[in-house]
Amino acid sequence: MSTSNTSLPNFHIVIPARYASQRFPQKLMADLGGKPVLQWVYELALKAGAQSVTIATDHNTIQTAAIEFGASVVMTRDDHENGTERLAEVAEKMGWQGGDIVVNVQGDEPFLPVELIHAGVLALNNDQDAEMATIACPIEDKADFFNPNVVKVVCDDHQRALYFSRSPMPWDRDGFNDDSHRIGVLPSDFPALRHVGLYVYRASLLARYADLPMSPLERWEKLEQLRFLHQGIKVQVAITQDLPTHGVDTPEDLEKLRHQLPLITP
Repeated sequence: MSTSNTSLPNFHIVIPARYASQRFPQKLMADLGGKPVLQWVYELALKAGAQSVTIATDHNTIQTAAIEFGASVVMTRDDHENGTERLAEVAEKMGWQGGDIVVNVQGDEPFLPVELIHAGVLALNNDQDAEMATIACPIEDKADFFNPNVVKVVCDDHQRALYFSRSPMPWDRDGFNDDSHRIGVLPSDFPALRHVGLYVYRASLLARYADLPMSPLERWEKLEQLRFLHQGIKVQVAITQDLPTHGVDTPEDLEKLRHQLPLITP
């Protein structure tokens, strides 16, 4: 998927940056090719052509490091439960208007393709009834389709999300009839989509986020995006063909990226 900066509307990028992580503490400050993971993310965000790129953090260590590599930083409260809450605080502090587009770029995704950011921005901009957008790509491998750690999404005819789930969906009633259906590849015309966790919001939605209660669906699936669907908020989904390089969730992920670095970077 390719996009041109000249066709893009104005948008802002916010990078929520937590210092603590249960699985990999201080991972955003971990060295990757001579600079912190967070610096890679900030530099790729700069290439997207946003009006502003802001790192949002509640920790002095991240603030100091970000200022050292030239980033704009907003200090946020330390009681946020997720990155969306942190985005909402930044949007309010920056005085962004309701129609402004705000992209949440995760601080642990050092090689997120800029084209995916553009795809999400365009998807939201082109659907005036939607209040947020996200990304998905086709699932080919049945092992991924049946993996609960791979989040699936199904869409309507307008390419808006109908539901997100860790369960395999849609279900092939006739084809998935014994254990052999878990092996191999899915049919080429089977509409299985993998959700890629990049979110694009209208600032007006972020302003309302704190008043949106957790939905029962979100509580059971452990998927924050279900809070929006439960409230009837339209979520536009941009489809891309390629799965982006995996981010840094664990020390093992970081080590893999270190080995792949010569192949990923120009």
